[in-house]
Amino acid sequence: MRRNILITGASSGLGEGMAREFAARGRNLALCARRTDRLEALRAELLSKHPGIQVSVRALDVNEHERVFEVFEAFAQDLGGLDRVIINAGIGVGKRIGTGHFATNAKTAQTNFVAAVAQCEAAVGILRKQGHGHLVTISSMSAMRGLPRHLTVYAATKAGLATLTEGIRAELLGTGIKVSTIYPGYIHTELNAGAKNLPFAVDSERGSRALVKAIEKEPVSAYVPGWPWSVVGFFLRNLPLKFVAKMS
Repeated sequence: MRRNILITGASSGLGEGMAREFAARGRNLALCARRTDRLEALRAELLSKHPGIQVSVRALDVNEHERVFEVFEAFAQDLGGLDRVIINAGIGVGKRIGTGHFATNAKTAQTNFVAAVAQCEAAVGILRKQGHGHLVTISSMSAMRGLPRHLTVYAATKAGLATLTEGIRAELLGTGIKVSTIYPGYIHTELNAGAKNLPFAVDSERGSRALVKAIEKEPVSAYVPGWPWSVVGFFLRNLPLKFVAKMS
């Protein structure tokens, strides 16, 4: 059993939801995000409901790359090692390419991909020293294809993250370290609170439960929830781009 679990971006959304699910399973948690007030409130809630677990929290802006390494190492010390690291932190802001919003798109690219490289580097360094563990990255169904409008950069970062994860998996084949890429479909969180008519969307609680269930199986990759997103993923990858463009 993966006892000690680190989750980035744990103060809200899927990170917060996964923390609740893992806590209910009796796991020790290392939770980090920028908003420490929310982390502390979450920690108090989890310890109240599950007094037998350990919950360590630290402030972390994943774009402060040196701080990523410091925080991950500190968590490993707190819990006596890390059995699973879930790279979840990210943002969903995006603008159409060529409309004068480079700064917004660059921030999304930096947070969702470059910062993920730092997190993976820090996590795998710790797991290599231990000789075992499980690295999990939270990609997105948008990684299946290039998408138009506000999703262009976001989808590209999630595709990049998936490819990065596969490269790490190739590097670690035959070791005691497992590597998984998770592709969530539409799950209602603060990240997409303003979005309307999200197809096949599920609430945060159901989505978080499905994520944890998938992660516990330690797959190479998983669509979450499996139905209908495994089927949607097939069509996204294989339909002509003109049809995909109309769907997004």
